[in-house]
Formats: sequence, C-alpha cells, structure tokens
Amino acid sequence: MQDLKIALIGATGKAGTYILKALLAQNFRVKALVRNPDKLQTNHSDLKMITGDVSDAKAVHHFIKGCDVVVSALGMGQPASEKTIFTQSTTNISTAMNTFGLKRYIVLTGINVDTAFDEKDAKTKFATQWMHENYPISTADRQKEYEMLEESDLDWTLIRLPLIIQTDQQTAIGTSLLNCDGDQINAANIAAFIIEQLGEGKFVKQAPFIWNS
Repeated sequence: MQDLKIALIGATGKAGTYILKALLAQNFRVKALVRNPDKLQTNHSDLKMITGDVSDAKAVHHFIKGCDVVVSALGMGQPASEKTIFTQSTTNISTAMNTFGLKRYIVLTGINVDTAFDEKDAKTKFATQWMHENYPISTADRQKEYEMLEESDLDWTLIRLPLIIQTDQQTAIGTSLLNCDGDQINAANIAAFIIEQLGEGKFVKQAPFIWNS
C-alpha cells in the first residue's frame, strides 16, 4: 500500500497538516497542491509541492498526473476561496482523474451534508440548519459536491466531520452512515481513518460520519 502516490489537497489546513504528517510517517509518497507555498512548512524526500489552485483545471490536471489516489481536505482557506470552491474542485478533480484512469477519491466535508440514508438526531439537525442559515452558499455547494460524487464513476468516500480538534492525540473512532454521535474529531484521528480507507473498500461510494469515540 505504501507504493501508492497520494495527491493531497488542503495540506496546510486544519486537518490537512495532520494528514500530510501521517502519510509521510507511513512512507507514502505525497504530492501536495497549495495556493501559498510559504504555508507548507514540511520538508521531506517523499513530498513534492505543487503551487496552484483547485479552481484551475490545468493546474489540477498537472497535479494529479502520476498519482494513484486523491485525498481532499479542502476548506475555505485563508484568504477565503470562492464560496463555490467545492463544486469547482470536484469538477476539476473528477475530470483529471477520469483522464488518467484513477478511481479512488477521499474527501472531507461537514456534518451539514445530507444523504437519503440519514437518521440525524435533533443536535445534528440543528447544526445542519445553523450552517444553512449562516453560510448558505458554501453549505449548498457542499451538498452539491456530494450529489456530483454520487453521479460520478469514482470510488469516492465523503467523510463527514464534527468540530476538528487540532491535536496529535489518537483515540477510538466512532463511525456511522446515519448520524454523528459525537461533537468532536481529533485531526490525528481523521488522518488515521483516511489511511485505513486507502487499504479497504468499506466506505466506497458512501458518506460516513466519524467522531472521537
């Protein structure tokens, strides 16, 4: 599995920094697409940095070439990206993956994304509604991203997250396709879960919630 070359988007973000660290610690080769190279503080023989933006189709094509799996920890970023960045990135990434015959795509998103299988409890429904009321455009774009993945031929996994805690501490992880039963997820736990998904197909074409158990 360590022979895989991972294309990582969002490597300087809340979760992405921990995902990058974990992938390199497990001897994966990583290509990281970053808007601001000064924010990527990691130097490693297995890391190649590409400067570019996921909204640029040509940059994404160049970035994904030669990789085996794409992992996106894309957030709004600082300075903030366009509010439709998630569907833009999905369009460009899926096009490039199809060009190169790649299938495996692992994506992070929030608990506000709904699926037809959900049985969200009152707390998760409230958090979802709060996001729709306060961030209507980007929240709708996240939902559209899920719908685009559903319609694609990719072997995608959309990981739905509660509040990310930036810590190297690892704990047991709860998972469900129905509801988020926890309020937080450690960034190191997200990284460990993603690495698990590289080696198994348990959540292919599914959108699991994960949390600190």
